[in-house]
Amino acid sequence: MVWSLIANLGVLAIFKYFNFFNQNITALGEAFGYQNQIPSLTILLPIGLSFHTFQAMSYTIEVYRGNEKAEQHFGIYALYVMFYPQLVAGPIERPQNILHQFHEKHYFDYDRVTDGLKLMAWGLFKKVVIADRLALMVNKVYNNPTDYEGIFLIIATVFFAFQIFCDFSGYSDIALGSAQVMGFTLMENFRRPYAAKSIKEFWGRWHISLSTWFRDYLYVPLGGNRVSTWRWYYNIFIVFLVSGLWHGASWTFIIWGALHGFYQIFGFITAAQRNQLVKHLQLRKFPVFYNTLQLVTTFSLVCFAWIFFRANSLADAWYISTHLFQNLLGSTKEFGSQLLFGRNILGQYKQEFFLAVLFIIVLERVHYLQSQQKLRLEISKFRPLYRWGLYSMYLLVFIYFGVFNSNSFIYFQF
Repeated sequence: MVWSLIANLGVLAIFKYFNFFNQNITALGEAFGYQNQIPSLTILLPIGLSFHTFQAMSYTIEVYRGNEKAEQHFGIYALYVMFYPQLVAGPIERPQNILHQFHEKHYFDYDRVTDGLKLMAWGLFKKVVIADRLALMVNKVYNNPTDYEGIFLIIATVFFAFQIFCDFSGYSDIALGSAQVMGFTLMENFRRPYAAKSIKEFWGRWHISLSTWFRDYLYVPLGGNRVSTWRWYYNIFIVFLVSGLWHGASWTFIIWGALHGFYQIFGFITAAQRNQLVKHLQLRKFPVFYNTLQLVTTFSLVCFAWIFFRANSLADAWYISTHLFQNLLGSTKEFGSQLLFGRNILGQYKQEFFLAVLFIIVLERVHYLQSQQKLRLEISKFRPLYRWGLYSMYLLVFIYFGVFNSNSFIYFQF
């Protein structure tokens, strides 16, 4: 097991982290008058490296723990590690869920195939119609942050929150749908994360395969919450720091992970005081207001952390985070003027902005319907005329409103 983990982590260390650590050693050495002679590597990062190495590691660990029998067929083991639907951006599967499916015979099932195709179509819609449209405005601001302040930075940050969700969950939907078409069931990776009322709940809904991977293979081995309080906080913080580093070899990703670790720890430390405040203000007597307050607070904290995830550099992240409320009144007036009388907003025609907002509303409406019923199942019950009319309308919306500029999925870089 040890040699297997060294091999997998070694590949990650060389391809993904060598230059990052080497550059930091060089900078630190120069501060003390030391010249680092080790050159940087000029090699390409394999697509999805972090995903399939973690999947390979989960197999080794589960076999070592006795939770899964060792796979005797090399082809099937290779298929588990490199299963193409989820190869480049997850979800990160466990051997208990997927290995046995490669041994089973799969027959054609019309309902299963059409159900998978619907999920793929929804994922493609989220990527091409919503995420890539939002990217046009987000990139305009985040690639030139010092040109903006106040409300423009806030809008771009909120748009990025929905961009990365639609981009990443869109890929997951396509992966789950394509696997389902072939008869395979992959684990759910997203569960309406922006409906979370706490940061802890958010991580139970966002990138579920990765958060559970870190829980089972890092958090629990460190002691989890079965240790002293301060050691528990240490375990949480280490897990989120490693999670940030997993996402990218950059200080911006590390700070993003550290922020979420701080959110979690601060939430646990202040839990009693916050409950007392809620009780004193009798907020639970107004459930709609109280739930909305929790949801907005959580979403705001997540959005603030996204600044460091998206920013091109620490300097850009610092500028954006310190200018969110700079000249807020003046920038809001300017935004209102552009909205009413201008042609362009955030570098795009005004119609693009309104379309982006409209499609975010459509997204949340679909999420609400999905939470109330199995939407794909309900669509399959429609009469053929209505059902195919809906499919035709989707196709027209996709063709007319899709942004076809060859944007790769964000998580391909990880």
